[in-house]
Amino acid sequence: MMIKLCAFAVLLAVGSCGSVEGQEKNENQNQETNPLSEEHQTITQLRFIDEYIIPDGMVFQNTIVGGISGIDYANNTWYMISDDRITPHFYTADIALSSEGITAINFTGITNFKDANGANLEESITDPEAIRYGNENVVWTSEGNIDKGIAPFLRTASLDGTFVSEATLPERYMPNAASSFGPRQNGVFEGLCVSYDRKGYWVSMELPLKQDSEMPTLEDTDAKIRIAYINKATNAFEKEIVYDLDPVARPALLGTTFEVNGVAELFAYAEHKFLVLERSYSTGYLDGGNTIKIYDVDATNATDVSGLDSLKGAEYTEVSKTLLLDFDTIRSELTSGIIDNIEGITFGPLLENGNRSLVLVADNNFSFFGPQLNQFILLEIEQ
Repeated sequence: MMIKLCAFAVLLAVGSCGSVEGQEKNENQNQETNPLSEEHQTITQLRFIDEYIIPDGMVFQNTIVGGISGIDYANNTWYMISDDRITPHFYTADIALSSEGITAINFTGITNFKDANGANLEESITDPEAIRYGNENVVWTSEGNIDKGIAPFLRTASLDGTFVSEATLPERYMPNAASSFGPRQNGVFEGLCVSYDRKGYWVSMELPLKQDSEMPTLEDTDAKIRIAYINKATNAFEKEIVYDLDPVARPALLGTTFEVNGVAELFAYAEHKFLVLERSYSTGYLDGGNTIKIYDVDATNATDVSGLDSLKGAEYTEVSKTLLLDFDTIRSELTSGIIDNIEGITFGPLLENGNRSLVLVADNNFSFFGPQLNQFILLEIEQ
């Protein structure tokens, strides 16, 4: 497998990608039809195809490309959100891929998110994490800044960044100074997907709410997070289901102590079924310190816990999960054995053999904490 570092072209989009009729056709193909065949809505295996690295410090339209924390694919266009807190924005791009690998990533546009008054967002009030396309809009999440009292959110914006709407948050997701209630810093709406019936959205907490359970550790602490459904028509949170986090995968090394595990992203691929990206990180490792796993999650029998203020001591049925891919099994295929800070996941186009592609992206944190990779991973879904 050959790593591509610089074989890409940056393209400035002059107009739309094809005719209106072509866009409508692609909309039907990418958004309204089942991405997996009706007869086989089961994923049995994920096969590694390729890795593609965008060079650190690459500049596109006066911005450094980095911090890509979410990715989606629709209308033959890729949407990527950057967690740039100074000027929150998203990119559009073309990705040339096949069953042989990724040959090019061509950025075509950049769009700044606006506030309700039409102005660019203020600096440092958002922490963009996830993005999904839907109905000529994009939906995106921010973790806010819990320690500073800045609330997380789920917003809808038009394709030019104009504010459209915002979901109403239950009190449990709002910043709270109490040690036993509310979200944890950097642990809120990390994951987002469109529901399978396209009537709403699912958001996943990265870490447990304080009132629900303890943080994951190297031991099994029974750490639970909530995955919540938002009604697209009303922007209201409705049902919530429970996901059990794995323990932290590895101990911190070299005198460091930071260890964490949480859900980085999710993707609904069938009724009651999701792909869930779980990420464990520990400091002190030269290979990035990340342990990445993709689970096949079934919520068919999961209890709606939206009426529970706390999960502690409550009776409920959580989702079931089955491991599909542990990235440690493909570490040797990656640049310097590094599994970077993977945060985005989406279905891509069909491959030549009819199987669906799956594309993941890593948030390199703009290499603020040291050198990281703008890493893209291409997988094949086998049914």
